[in-house]
Amino acid sequence: MSEFTPPAQPIGGGGASGPRADFGVRFVAYLIDVVILAVVQFILAAILGVAGRGLGLLVTLGYLTYFEGSPSGQTPGKKAMNIRVIDFQTGGELGYGKALIRQIMRFVSGIVCLLGYLWMLWDKEKQTWHDKVAASVVVPTSAYPVAAWPG
Repeated sequence: MSEFTPPAQPIGGGGASGPRADFGVRFVAYLIDVVILAVVQFILAAILGVAGRGLGLLVTLGYLTYFEGSPSGQTPGKKAMNIRVIDFQTGGELGYGKALIRQIMRFVSGIVCLLGYLWMLWDKEKQTWHDKVAASVVVPTSAYPVAAWPG
């Protein structure tokens, strides 16, 4: 195994091991992505009917996995809000495998009265359940810059 040197943490970080994106910023980024995906799903449902709904679900899964798994770790909503998803252990990109796991776990996070999403409000690393399962964190780009989007 190769040794990994974690990235230097910014001075005066806002979280337990570095700055983290706040709930409100993450929520607005999520809303932006929901609007984009709702338009796509509406169009697919209008053209293909019930089959369009199933295809819309796959498009949503692909959209979130592609953007969050890319080197930038940013969906268009996250880009607009200057936040990104990174690997908690390495501080680097999440990768497509972990991004897919994170997206599947999003459904579980919402099942119990959105408790999995709200978990970040009292978690020291501001992680949701889907962050914990995928070993990811959402951070501000001011502390963890993006080289290129989508990467």
